[in-house]
Amino acid sequence: MKAPVARQIPQLLETHGHQRIDKYYWMNDRENPEVISHLEAENAYTKSAMKSTEDFQKRLFEEMKGRIKEDDQTVPYFKSGYYWYVRYEKGGEYPIYCRKKGSLEGLEEVILDVNELAKGKAFYQVGGTSTTPDQKTLAFAADEVGRRIYTIWFKNLETGEIYLEPIPEVTGNFVWAADNKSLFYSKQDPETLRSHRIYKHVLGTDSQLDELVFEEIDEEFSCMVHKSKTEEYLFIHSESTISSEMRFLRSDLPEGEFQILQERIPDLEYAADHYGDHFWIKTNADAQNFKLVKAPISSPSRANWVDVIAHRPEVLLEDFDLFSRYLVTQERSNGLTQIQIKPWEKDSFSLQFDDETYTAWISNNPEFDTDLLRFGYNSLVTPNSVFDYDMRSGEKVLLKQQEVVGGYDPQQYHSERVWAQAGDGAKVPISLVYKKSMFSKNGESPLLLYAYGSYGYSMDAYFSSNRLSLLDRGFVFAIAHIRGGEDLGRHWYEDGKMLRKRNTFTDFIACADHLVQNAYTESAHLYAMGGSAGGLLVGAVVNMRPELFKGAIANVPFVDVVTTMLDESIPLTTGEFQEWGNPKDKEYYDYMLSYSPYDNVEAKAYPNLLVTSGLHDSQVQYWEPTKWVAKLRELKTDQNLLLLETNMEAGHGGASGRFNALKELALEYSFLLMLEGKTEH
Repeated sequence: MKAPVARQIPQLLETHGHQRIDKYYWMNDRENPEVISHLEAENAYTKSAMKSTEDFQKRLFEEMKGRIKEDDQTVPYFKSGYYWYVRYEKGGEYPIYCRKKGSLEGLEEVILDVNELAKGKAFYQVGGTSTTPDQKTLAFAADEVGRRIYTIWFKNLETGEIYLEPIPEVTGNFVWAADNKSLFYSKQDPETLRSHRIYKHVLGTDSQLDELVFEEIDEEFSCMVHKSKTEEYLFIHSESTISSEMRFLRSDLPEGEFQILQERIPDLEYAADHYGDHFWIKTNADAQNFKLVKAPISSPSRANWVDVIAHRPEVLLEDFDLFSRYLVTQERSNGLTQIQIKPWEKDSFSLQFDDETYTAWISNNPEFDTDLLRFGYNSLVTPNSVFDYDMRSGEKVLLKQQEVVGGYDPQQYHSERVWAQAGDGAKVPISLVYKKSMFSKNGESPLLLYAYGSYGYSMDAYFSSNRLSLLDRGFVFAIAHIRGGEDLGRHWYEDGKMLRKRNTFTDFIACADHLVQNAYTESAHLYAMGGSAGGLLVGAVVNMRPELFKGAIANVPFVDVVTTMLDESIPLTTGEFQEWGNPKDKEYYDYMLSYSPYDNVEAKAYPNLLVTSGLHDSQVQYWEPTKWVAKLRELKTDQNLLLLETNMEAGHGGASGRFNALKELALEYSFLLMLEGKTEH
């Protein structure tokens, strides 16, 4: 089957006197039947090109599905007199939300069975869930398209009735006040999808009568609503990439007016919780790596902030949790997370972890007056684990470790951390894992190098049972902890954004070169992978160094950077100016143009490429990867594979359900293994 050739309709785009011709601009119309026809043709071409792997894809799907415990459940946590957990039944795609009153030996109450709600629907996802303080009413948010536009529904937990009282077209973010009837929720702009309004709904009334409580008029900011851990305060949190502003209101006074905690100031970020007579605040005020302060509720502005944990240049403060007798912090040093515990009257101490590269985090701890800290841990070789740690006695109890059905022996696998040197001398960490019996350091092993590198999101070393399908067939898996994330602190992020964004791409290339030079692999067996902003990374590096890679997978890639950032009607654009820059400023326009994958496609050889997309994607519009593939088809000079697979029924996160998404992953793994000639077993 021949590859689809997209129709060309040249569109002149002019900015700052500079002209660009976009031949595929017309694809920016989801309602155009020709667009849908082209996407379907691309899907048919991908199916044809991958036809020889269809049986293998099915085997991979069953293999990965077979490792997942179908009748599984989360570790229960205690809150408001109940133990809460989510379980899955054999053959079920969706979660079942449950609780037991008082004791784990008590009678199970199913509060929401998503399998029932999803019947007959191609896509169904439940976002937030929350019960009233009296535990009689459940609010839940449901998305039936995949565009992250939710409807809030209410369920009477005493009768099981779902009220015909929906709140449509909202974000899925909401919180109950203490009066058991007032629900505060956020709503997005229908065009840009920017979360910009907070409303109050009173149970039993028409949502069209809901009161507008707050409107965020600055287009670079979005807003959300949440509650303090003590549940005594409601917060409205407005934030841009570089600035924050919070408002607060007593939860038992929902008719009152929110007060400003600290007014927004450029480059001042903060997030607050409540304990006693103070707000406790994580902030970057004179603290690049953040610090912890407290302020009296009666006068909480910055002038009254008092340091609790001072700024440390070598330690990033990521998160904190308050208990009646303890302060717990999640910190990052030298690229690894640490959990610090401080009894209020004693010195702090840290939890100890054994793996060379790992991920640890403060988990769900809704109870305030307890000695138990729940935390999570995993690594490239250690399955996801949930622990309770007694902060008084020091006893640590493993509550659950992710079961790999069919057995898993971590001793058969090896993880390590190595460091590459970037062109400017920066040392970039790389986390690796491989199966010992399948690996020889001779350059002949296939290697998949994954990264993200944007928004300050750190890409920690994590366990995946699905990944075993690659490792057991000889692949090395590596994560490049490149700039643009916060893996090595806040400066690591700031050195990979705005006018330093190219560091993200050159760091990734430096990591790839290091792995080749040190015989972990060679270019003939090296593959790149990233999604969303990580897809931008993939697009940029295959433009810059196409010969370095045998192939690449770009999932829902953000590749048409300049055109998207010039269009403020597109979802998320205005809120991204402090991440990428505003191309209406010529300096940023020129800089973005220097790396934008779509604008830098040239007549040259490219590696094998698999590109994925979602028709209803709210974050990266489907036309970005579609246009990119069309332009690559037009200009590339090689005979390598170029495939576009668009999920016509989903958005940014791909298919809904536990197992449907595995079919998409089976396609991606088959693409890699086919290129390595490893689809026979």
